[in-house]
Amino acid sequence: MTSYLLHGRILTMNKKLQKHRVKPGARFFFADKLGSGAEVCLPANTAHHAIRTLRLGIGDPIILFDGLGGEYEASICRIDRKRVVARTGPFVDRSTEPPVKLVLAQGISSGERMDFTIQKAVELGVCVLQPLSTERSVVKLTSERAARKTEHWRKLAIAACEQSGRNRLVDIAEPRPLANWLSQLSRDSSGDELRLLLSPQAENSFNNIAGQASRIILVVGPEGGLAPAEIAIAQRWRFQCVRIGPRVLRTETAALAALAAIQTRWGDF
Repeated sequence: MTSYLLHGRILTMNKKLQKHRVKPGARFFFADKLGSGAEVCLPANTAHHAIRTLRLGIGDPIILFDGLGGEYEASICRIDRKRVVARTGPFVDRSTEPPVKLVLAQGISSGERMDFTIQKAVELGVCVLQPLSTERSVVKLTSERAARKTEHWRKLAIAACEQSGRNRLVDIAEPRPLANWLSQLSRDSSGDELRLLLSPQAENSFNNIAGQASRIILVVGPEGGLAPAEIAIAQRWRFQCVRIGPRVLRTETAALAALAAIQTRWGDF
């Protein structure tokens, strides 16, 4: 009798612990357009994450978004060996986009640095991220490897949107040489656009940059920074050099610190 009661208590505790591990309102990106009152089959990787990692079950609430803005309340309604089906509820017109459109043009860095930069830049509100091939880039990408990297970075960006509550996908562009990318910009920025380039040698800090902006383009070099000739070219396209204090930061630190400074000055921090 004691053994049976003890076993019953353990089962009850296990159920409570399992329920505690559930994350109500876990967010998932759904590539097709969503609507209220529909049943949708979650992609295989999303289903695996929901069931195996988050331990969600039938009836558990989730949030789905299609990257077009807003999100849908939903719940898991069926689970079988091959698929997980969710039923969508009401649409929630919620936006977490900053008031200033942030474009990060990032020199491609090596190892996990680029992954880290992309993930955190998405969390900080970047809406466009342009990987740049520069003179001092350690990583040299062939066209085939660039395509694989871009796909990898886009998956990272989707996961960061899911985690951070963003409902619009970040545009992760294909890598381009710095000079080639600059040539696609207009020579003169519009009145509400601000063009900034990080440089430890710059005289101006973010506090010295005057004016308001609805769009900010930030250029950050890779390990070793940008070459003097590259900085000169960017300045011809009206980029202002700016520094973050007297310390020299690693490329992944510099990009994120600059984005936080921009969000504090012009954004929603």
